[in-house]
Amino acid sequence: MSDIIHLLPDSVANQIAAGEVIQRPASVIKELVENAIDAGAQSIQVLVIDSGRTSIQVIDDGKGMSETDARLAFERHATSKISKAADLFELHTMGFRGEALASVAAVAHVTLKTRMDDEELGSQISIAGSKIESQEVISCSKGSNFIVNDLFFNVPARRKFLKSNSTELANITTEFERIVLVHPDISFSFKSNGAELYHLPKQSFRQRIAAVFGRHLDQQLLTLDVETSLARISGFIGRPESAIKRGPKQFFFVNGRYMRHPYFHKAVMEGYNHLIPADAQVPYFLYFEVNPGDIDVNIHPTKTEIKFENETSIWKILLAAVKESLDKFNAMPTIEFDTEGMPDIPVYEQDNNIPIEMPSVHINQNYNQFKSTESGSNYSRQKVDWETLYGGLEKADSKAEQITSSLDDMEVASENDTTSLYQDNNEIVDEALQQMQIKGRYILTSVKSGLMIIDQRRAHIRILYERYMEQLENRTGVSQRVLFPDVIHFSPTEETILKEMMEELGAVGFDLANLGGGSYSINGVPADTQGINPITLVQSMVHSALEETDSAKKEINHVLSLSLAKSAAIVYGQILSAKEITALIDDLFSCSNSSLTPDGHDILTIIKEEEIEKRMG
Repeated sequence: MSDIIHLLPDSVANQIAAGEVIQRPASVIKELVENAIDAGAQSIQVLVIDSGRTSIQVIDDGKGMSETDARLAFERHATSKISKAADLFELHTMGFRGEALASVAAVAHVTLKTRMDDEELGSQISIAGSKIESQEVISCSKGSNFIVNDLFFNVPARRKFLKSNSTELANITTEFERIVLVHPDISFSFKSNGAELYHLPKQSFRQRIAAVFGRHLDQQLLTLDVETSLARISGFIGRPESAIKRGPKQFFFVNGRYMRHPYFHKAVMEGYNHLIPADAQVPYFLYFEVNPGDIDVNIHPTKTEIKFENETSIWKILLAAVKESLDKFNAMPTIEFDTEGMPDIPVYEQDNNIPIEMPSVHINQNYNQFKSTESGSNYSRQKVDWETLYGGLEKADSKAEQITSSLDDMEVASENDTTSLYQDNNEIVDEALQQMQIKGRYILTSVKSGLMIIDQRRAHIRILYERYMEQLENRTGVSQRVLFPDVIHFSPTEETILKEMMEELGAVGFDLANLGGGSYSINGVPADTQGINPITLVQSMVHSALEETDSAKKEINHVLSLSLAKSAAIVYGQILSAKEITALIDDLFSCSNSSLTPDGHDILTIIKEEEIEKRMG
């Protein structure tokens, strides 16, 4: 029997490693920019074409590499960051495993131009699919210039599953933002297809946040700074009034590295307990400085999940720091007493010559409230007209009955012939159908098999969703001009998605004008969205699109329609008239799917007659 175990060729092994490290163009940019930071760069340029599919270029002015290092850097596990296992627990750099360049070179055509500061000439090396094609001496600027072309040219399956250009560009800008926010001492620029999206000079942390996300966010932030023996936590948290339901800017960094940490996120939100709605979120930008030996950054290939040795203690420190910051800047609610118009209370000054005595109480011993006295007495007997006193109660009872009857008429409707109402739902309704609204949330109606319960808001969401989808397909949305246009601000990531959605937004009735610098004026809104904050509505749709895995036109239509439907649908607690209940049910069962909302929640349920009889015994 022959041996079956063998070593993989380097090209295959590199492609396997690339699958873990290089997932999309954003992964390439993350690795190359982090390497530039480790090389001591003070200026970093990022240029992409077709969202990184065609070309990615990262230029830095770091210390560069020698001819030998330039060639060795593309080998697997080649690194200058660590030399022994113990170094993994004392990391002071961004990259350390030595797989980034090898992984990129395994799935793309890569050209590196690099020169060290003390050298007159530099080196150029070209690699494709892990194979070195050429290496030569050239004249170039100090630092490194990486050019990555045709990403995943030899892994067509991986290239096929890349998303649309706008989605991939949004992923790139997200990674770019995470890096530039924690390195304000480095200047960055970012261009996409020749258009500059970011130009960030060296600045402070707060200035960098404002430069990336807009000055409107800067006005909503409070300073946080606490230092203990376990960690120093500094940065900014949002004021309670900055809370929004979707898409807040929330960032954790530890020792100059972006991280996700749900446990610490709960600590921040706990500090806002009773200050913001339960389903709202606030922005925050928090920087942790800890002993590198107290964290483990090597538990995940992307190095965004980090394990802390003293998580519970740091959680308590973070919570206390958030509360202190809110209190310090008067963000906590306080009790204020209105003293305007109140008389001044004189200050009591004791006279030692006047003795202090207990106050005396005088009692009229002859007073009897039940005793009848002659006319002219201080307490004469009064005759009470009881009939006059209680005469209005009978009328009040009659009025209460009228009000109760009116409420019953609002909540209960009888229909004589709605046999065809639920044909599509395979349920035939009793001829003497009764519909009742319960607690402003559910509609109860009798069907042949028992009792049907309908969630009124979910039913309305389904109805509106299909209406908006039809408007998008037929371009029949009606716009209503606003008297005073609102101005909304977007980050470059959000603006990328917005531009792809503009045609669909116009189809349902939105009129947005580009003011430049990521700002847009909302000049018109869909005709049936009165009473809804247009800024919140547009932000919600953009953030929903960012969260989707695909941004194809059909998916954008779904996101827009669902966001609009949820915003415009009737709310729980809204009392419906008999006609409104009937119209809601008719519209629901005219929908293509009357059982589920577009996002998969049950709209109705049926309690079988047998179950009712069983419960009644």
